[in-house]
Amino acid sequence: MDTDAPDDGRSDFDFIYGRWRVHNRKLVDVTDPSCEEWTEFEGRSEADPILAGIGHIDRIWTDTFEGFTLRQFDPNARVWRIWWAATSRPGHLDPPVEGSFKDGRGLFYCDDVLGGHEVKVRFEWTIPSPDAPRWEQAFSYDGGATWRTNWTMQLTRMP
Repeated sequence: MDTDAPDDGRSDFDFIYGRWRVHNRKLVDVTDPSCEEWTEFEGRSEADPILAGIGHIDRIWTDTFEGFTLRQFDPNARVWRIWWAATSRPGHLDPPVEGSFKDGRGLFYCDDVLGGHEVKVRFEWTIPSPDAPRWEQAFSYDGGATWRTNWTMQLTRMP
């Protein structure tokens, strides 16, 4: 973390910079609320700071898709916004999830329509170790009363 940066949340994602091995566990069809079949696969990712450190980009490569994340910090609102795009949905940029970290846990939310269903989307970041952060995606089909995890990524820093 940048010790000279203001303590407003802009450094909360500094742990993500670098190269990673990524173990994915994902529902086969995250857009189907009744899907119960999981798949696991490996990937690699790389993240770099942009915009003088108030943003960053990362890319993930797997055998079946390439993904791109843009994260930007809004210092006035003290929130992060996170956009996602992937080769699995060409020409599409997901609406940004928005949120912040508190007590080492980052929660980010948005509303979307997936597979014809209105859903609330939640990204959750936990950092048990700077070399092994974890990301989880969950959807709610009942306005946020209940959440169903549909994708997790366990990152391991590469030398």
